[in-house]
Amino acid sequence: MSYRRAAVLAALFLWSLGGAARADDVTLTSRDGSVEVTGDLLGYDGEFYRVDTVYGVLTLDGSGVVCEGPGCPDLTAFVARFTFSGARTMGEVLMPSLVEAFAARSGYGVERRIVDDTHFDYVLTDLGTGALAAEIGFRVTSTEEGFADLLANETDLVLSTRPANETEITLAQEAGLGDLSDPRRSRILALDAMAVIVSADNPMKGLTLDQIARIFAGELTNWSALGGPDAPIFVHMRGERSGLSQAFADRLLTPRDLSPAAATIRHTDNAALADAVAGDPLAIGVAPYSQTGNAQVLELYGKCGMVSVLDDLTVKTEDYPLTLPLFLYTPVRRMPLLTREFLAFVRSPAAQLVVARSGFVDLRLYNVPVAEQGLRLVNAIAEAGDEVPLEELQRLVMAMDGTERLTLGFRFEPGGAQLDPQSRSNVEILAQQIESGAFDDRPLIFVGFSDSEGPADGNVRLATRRAEGVRDAVLKAAPTADRDRLTISVEGFGEAMPMACDDEEWGRQVNRRVEVWTAQR
Repeated sequence: MSYRRAAVLAALFLWSLGGAARADDVTLTSRDGSVEVTGDLLGYDGEFYRVDTVYGVLTLDGSGVVCEGPGCPDLTAFVARFTFSGARTMGEVLMPSLVEAFAARSGYGVERRIVDDTHFDYVLTDLGTGALAAEIGFRVTSTEEGFADLLANETDLVLSTRPANETEITLAQEAGLGDLSDPRRSRILALDAMAVIVSADNPMKGLTLDQIARIFAGELTNWSALGGPDAPIFVHMRGERSGLSQAFADRLLTPRDLSPAAATIRHTDNAALADAVAGDPLAIGVAPYSQTGNAQVLELYGKCGMVSVLDDLTVKTEDYPLTLPLFLYTPVRRMPLLTREFLAFVRSPAAQLVVARSGFVDLRLYNVPVAEQGLRLVNAIAEAGDEVPLEELQRLVMAMDGTERLTLGFRFEPGGAQLDPQSRSNVEILAQQIESGAFDDRPLIFVGFSDSEGPADGNVRLATRRAEGVRDAVLKAAPTADRDRLTISVEGFGEAMPMACDDEEWGRQVNRRVEVWTAQR
């Protein structure tokens, strides 16, 4: 009998008892006796009660009321209980590492208990008293399964390698879980990317995105069509319900009206996929950058000859077009204090060190000196069109002189001016740095760039407006910053420094960006 079915039958049994008190009945009375609320206890997080009353669901501060009734919790033995469900990419290594680091820094003993192939728990105990502090459950399957568990009220937090889709957003709203498209309902824990991999014995070094899409759709089936040997191409991917596979389809296949090839070899985990590709010179696969194993990562070629390489810097700045932010989704409900402390910890510098050690790209901010940006300047000169005069290139070089580029970028949703999820996260990161005083008396320059569509002077104005918009968003997110100690300016260079080929949509999207420069130390 399922848990849900058992719960329903139990509820019917208690209802049949007529006036008998149910196990979750509580009466909360204010300490001065002036207010009394009766209802069904939905939860207690160690600080607040959630009670379903005739007035609706109320959240009441436990310090201000006295609880009476069979549903009242034992206040002296509260244990924080919460669960994670979702992407295997995040659940196998990243989240366990963060939980263990949080426990060590917070004075908890930690024990991991394996339940089965997809379930495990962490038990946290207070090292001072030995008391049980928390039980944290994990179900590690796929992003889609994580959202399904949230909708079924079988998990508290979702591990996702893609943004929530329209169906999930609609169902969550109908279930009273809030608007999952609201930036407050998700946070980015770390960064990853979709890596196109082959065996180290494969002579191929790079492909265009169009070639990759046609391979994975089954339109290109022989390596000879790509300049390789006369041999079949064997395509490897994660399962169809994997967030990685869904993100790959959304980015590369769906825009081209393509579908995954029927002959695709599917894998249940990333390690098995990477091993299979690394061991077969005729194989090609898509794996997380964090788990490519011994396989070779292909470069991405643009039709104009520009090359996009995959490394930590290009993932941080989104110069690589197939970045993969790793999301944690939370519903609209109050979490236990220990849960909230853990969520605060995961964005801390200490946690981001753990992220990096776990093989993912962390969210820490670095500076890239001009001396290390030679390729960008070469591209600016080589790809400058007839509408970008020498004077504009000279203005660009003069503006860059004595500056460093921050390792965060701001890019926009396709076809609009709204920042993409990674960029919205970057707004928060930069705002926190500004509030901490990291840029007091150190100039910040928000620099806008565009693609080459339209007249060059119009693109300069457009890029400037976008840079102003990002500046305003960052300052709005930093209300406690000392404005008197900040020196912030805006520049727009339009199409003067492309990062990818403008003759392809993905290249144009990479080129439409706002960077942040600061004075060289």
